[in-house]
Formats: sequence, C-alpha cells, structure tokens
Amino acid sequence: MRSTPRRAAAATALTLAVALPLLAGTTPATAAAGPATTAGPGTSAGPGTARPAAVVEERLYVETDVDTDHDGRPDRVAIDIARPAGATGLPVVFEHTPYRYGTNPADFHDVDVERLPQEGHPGAQGAEGADGPSVTKAAPDLPGWYDDYFLPRGYAVVLGQSLGTGDSDGCPTSGDGNETRGTTAVIDWLGGRADAYDASGRRVEATWSNGRVGMLGVSYNGTLPNMAATTGVEGLEAIVPIAAISSWYDYYRANGLVVAPGGYQGEDADVLAEAVVGNPGCEDEIAALTAAQDRVTGDHSAFWRERDYVRKADDVTAAVFVMHGQADWNVKGGQYAQWWEALRAHDVPRKIWLHNGGHGPADRADHRETIARWFDEHVKGLDTGIMDEPTADVQLADGSWHRYPDWPDPAARDTVLRLTTDSATAPGTLSADAAGGGPRQGFTDAGRTRDAAALATAPDRADTNRLVYRTAPLEADARLSGVPDVTLQAGVDNRDAANLTALLVDYGPEGADDAPVVVTRGWLDPQNRNGPDRSEPLRQGGTYALTFAMQPKDHVFRAGRRIGLVVISTDHHYTLRPRPGTALHLEPGGSSLTLPLVATDPGEGPCGGYESTRTGSLTGRGDADHQPDGSYYYSSGSGTHRACLDGPDGADFDLYLQKWSGSSWSTVDRSTSSGPDESVSYSGTSGYYRYQVYAYSGSGSYTLGYDTP
Repeated sequence: MRSTPRRAAAATALTLAVALPLLAGTTPATAAAGPATTAGPGTSAGPGTARPAAVVEERLYVETDVDTDHDGRPDRVAIDIARPAGATGLPVVFEHTPYRYGTNPADFHDVDVERLPQEGHPGAQGAEGADGPSVTKAAPDLPGWYDDYFLPRGYAVVLGQSLGTGDSDGCPTSGDGNETRGTTAVIDWLGGRADAYDASGRRVEATWSNGRVGMLGVSYNGTLPNMAATTGVEGLEAIVPIAAISSWYDYYRANGLVVAPGGYQGEDADVLAEAVVGNPGCEDEIAALTAAQDRVTGDHSAFWRERDYVRKADDVTAAVFVMHGQADWNVKGGQYAQWWEALRAHDVPRKIWLHNGGHGPADRADHRETIARWFDEHVKGLDTGIMDEPTADVQLADGSWHRYPDWPDPAARDTVLRLTTDSATAPGTLSADAAGGGPRQGFTDAGRTRDAAALATAPDRADTNRLVYRTAPLEADARLSGVPDVTLQAGVDNRDAANLTALLVDYGPEGADDAPVVVTRGWLDPQNRNGPDRSEPLRQGGTYALTFAMQPKDHVFRAGRRIGLVVISTDHHYTLRPRPGTALHLEPGGSSLTLPLVATDPGEGPCGGYESTRTGSLTGRGDADHQPDGSYYYSSGSGTHRACLDGPDGADFDLYLQKWSGSSWSTVDRSTSSGPDESVSYSGTSGYYRYQVYAYSGSGSYTLGYDTP
C-alpha cells in the first residue's frame, strides 16, 4: 500500500529572505592571562556560526529496496529537510525516528502468570524467526533543536520517519534488516545512489549535499544510527547514539528470561510495533512479530540474531560517540557496554559519556557543542582536537565528572568476594579473604507482591523471601567500574522453572537507618544456565553453577559503607511474575561475586574533602583545561569559591578562577606558584564561573577539588 502524505508540504515556494544577525564568537585571551577565552553562556563558539539569510524546507519521499507491506511496490520513507538556501556541498545531520507523530495505544502482555511459561517447555528451543514541493523561510523551524543549531554551523538537517510510521510507507518491524535498509536509503539518496520524490511524484536529487552524513538521536532514534552504521553504508561518517539499543534480545530478554524495559512491564517487539505503526494493513506483520519473539522459552533465536548489532560491529566505519545514562533502566547499561566493547575490538574511532541520569542525554552545558565537534571532526573533516581528549567522561552519583583513557577504567581490577554463612537462615557475609562456605540456605519467591527495593531492606534480619550477604564496613572508598559477575551454586526445589535475580546493593554501616541503594542487578533463567540460546531441563532439588552478568555501572562505595549482594527470584518491575511460592536454595560454598574495582580514597592527598572533583591531564607547556568538564558552573548567590589543584610531581601547573562578564571571561583569582599544587579562595557574587588548569611546564595528570557557594 502506498500511503498518502498526511501532512504534505505546501506546493508553492515563498521567498522570505531576511538578513539575520551572526552568532558572535569571542576573542581568545593571551596565555599570560590564563586559558584562552572561549564563548561563554548563551553564545556559540567557533567559526561558521552565521545563520543563513534564508532556509529551504522541503518534504520528500525516499524510495527503499524493501516492501514490508507487500503491496508489490518499494516502500518510501518520508523525510523533512532544512538547508541554507543556495548553498551546495553541504554535510548533513540526520535523525530518523518512528516517533515523529507520537505513538498509538497498544495492549501490553500480561506479566502476572500462574506459572512461568517455560515450565511447560523445560527443553524447548526458541522459535526461529527470519534471518533473515519546497518552501523558503527566514529561519529554520523543523521540530526540535537540530536545525536551529546545525544550520548556522554549515550543515543541512534531515528528519526522517522510519518504515511503517508517520507518513512513510510499509510496516514497522522492530529493529530488523528492513528498518535498517529503510534508514540507509536516505543516506544513499544524499549520496546520489537512491531516488526521492516530492508529493507530486517529481523525482528530486540532493544536488546540494556532499554525501557526508552524521546521525544522532535518543532511544529508538539513537538505535537507528547503530543499525545503519553496521552496514558500512557509504557516506555515514559519524553517529551519536544516545540511550540506544545494540541488541533487541537484551532489551526484552535476559539470559533466557522475559525481562521488560524499566517502566514498561509487558512490552515486547510486537507491542512496540503496534505503538508506532502509521498505516492500516500491518496486522499480519505484527502478528509475525508476536509469533517469532517467543515469550515462552525466552531463548535467543534467529529472530533476535537479526536484531543484534553487536555481532555486526566489524562492518562499522562511522566514528561513534556513545552517550548513556547510568540510571537508565529502560535501555539498560548492558546495551552501551557490549557495543562499546565491540567497537574497541574493531578499532572504531569512539568516545563515550556516561552520565548519572536516566533515559536521555547528559545534562551538560557542552552537550550540543561536543556533538557538533564530533561531527565537525568526522563529517566535515576538521581538526577539532576532540580525538586528543580522554576517551571516556564518567559522571558519578554525586554529580562530579571524571575523565579516563577508556571505559571501564583501565585501573579497575577484578575482586572476587566469596559468600559465607554460619546459619541456614541468617544473613551472610562477603569477603575477598575468606574461602566461603556454610550451610545451604533457602528462600521462597514473593516478587509478585514485593519489589526489589523492599526485599533489599533490613539486611540485619533474616527474610524468607531473599538471601543477603554483605562485606564488613569498607576501610576506604572502592569504585566499581565495569560489569559485575555473579556465580551462584543454586537450584529450584519445587518447580521446573524459576526467575533468578541478583542485586548489587550499597548498604550503610551496621545499624544505619539510611535506605539501601540498589546499584545494579542481573537476571538468569536457570534453564538457560549453559547459554541464552538453549533451554535445558532442571531437576527439582538439584544444584547448578549459575553464572551471569549484572548491568554495568560506575559507582563509588564510600568508606564506612558495605557492599551487599541480595539474591531474589522474581524482580517485580522487570520479570514475569508467577504465583508466589517457588522455593529456591543456594550453597554459599562455590558462590561468589566478582567486581571490577578501583581502590580509591578521596580523603588522601592535598585535595581531599572537596564537594566536587575533576581530573584531567595536560600534555606540556601552554596546554590548558577548563573545568568543570570544559564548561562552567553557575553560582546563584554570593559566597566563597574554594579550589585545590593537585598536579604531577616535577611539573609547574597554575590555577585560575574566571568569571563571565557578559561578553568575555575575566580572571578573578589565581594561584601561580612554581610547583604542581595550587589553591584559591575567592569571595564572589552570583554569576557564571569556571576554572582553568594551565601547564607552565611539565605534563601529566591532575586532580581539581572545588567547593561552590
């Protein structure tokens, strides 16, 4: 079926050529005054930021090589374009989405079940799926911020609607090869290798495009760039996948269990397609998704392999800037971690930001600027210096950002904590020194009515619905950086199937009344103990070595607190919820928790005890960093700005505090002794501030601690 454009563009062209002011930059200060003076709050930095005098907007339909609605004609995808009038040789910023017009009501699957469905299929294999007219305007006004931001920087912007959604033809297929080809068709058209048509059917060429494209987006909109990149399509030079999926199996499943994205219990690939479909007649396609996704065994199958981009990372040629929230339980952290590891293995140019927020981009003042630098570097081919910066920026729970040469932090080392108990019912311990062991312990599933947060409370008391093990109070801070693994010698006593969930918990000192923090978690179907692609029967009462990964995390366990492992069955907000009563057991001997830890103690050194810290490195004389994170902070009132710089031995690093005057940065305090360590204390009024760390001589890493009013 060929969809009729629901929002066709106007058929006439209106010329509204109005001169608009430039977005002004500022003049760098001399080295003697500290850091180079760059653009401040409310301005744009760098050359090429003049808004075009006029903007062309047009709606076109790009022809793909797929026919997902089976009407005998190639599907076409709708795109909206904004570009500077009269300009040629333009690079393109491209966002593709199924959400352009929102979503439809959709029925979620029921997750409250009498028994887990795999209990009736203890040796079943997963179902096998297929492998298989323009308008000239004075200023850009497409939805969102991309056109307003990127057109003044010399880009065109294309907003697409993925197959089967919005004004595009076809049917949505939740991440398969058809959706990938529906995306790359737009890139092919921008490079002169595909056809596009306006609403009247007239063929239109992208004569203004130089064929070089950068893709970006959040969530599904960020997943589509990952998908396109795995094809190695010509012209796709860079992508910025934010909160993006790298494997749909790991979005809707976990080690053989049906596990929902956080906040969307009962969603699956078919529900998502139902929510975004924009055309009638896709019922058969969505029914095929329902049949192939297999909510019975939860096994990995050909259906999920087609939607696994990690295994296709060897074809990625675009530079990848990953951005993900550490508190994102919708698109969980395993999505970025496995994608990042695959990109590293294939030597793909890459950068990563891990922020402490949820499902979305980082809340940083330089968020847009850094994306623009990534595109300038890889799409325009400019030397922005971004590839000379540390590869990984990580924000911890306290809001502080830290920079590392890679992620996980290369300084992390696996620490194996063994489980020990002296009672069949009492809470146990975790220790790197003890051999582990003790009597068998048991618990009964109650996850339908008690969620993980409730089950993690009161760790000093026995609880028939969970097992808990804790370390002694930590003598120093310990930073987790990477993927925790757990091995449990466990089994199911009265059923043929069970959910198994492990929680990593940050507990306060003995007797503390502060709420425990569930840092991360992981899930396993014991039937899938030998791999997610095959279910194997369980013997009731038998004990099995069950090893699985938790979701990745970068988290500091502070001195005096305790690291805890909580073992439960059903995870109320994620797994299917069978009738309570499944009985499980665990043998502490042979069970362990492995954590990639960096031993730290921020109280040591000259800059301990500050409310915020930043780290960085300078390459030699004249090199400088702006902190925090190349940006600035805002002080809403008067008070003291206090900072301490701990530089490398043998170097001479200086520290400057600068305030934004409305048009430039002015140094308001400085410390320039002939050594690596400096400190400032300045009483100031409200406004924007930043620190500069400047290398007068020497090179190496530094730590900046600072307090704000």
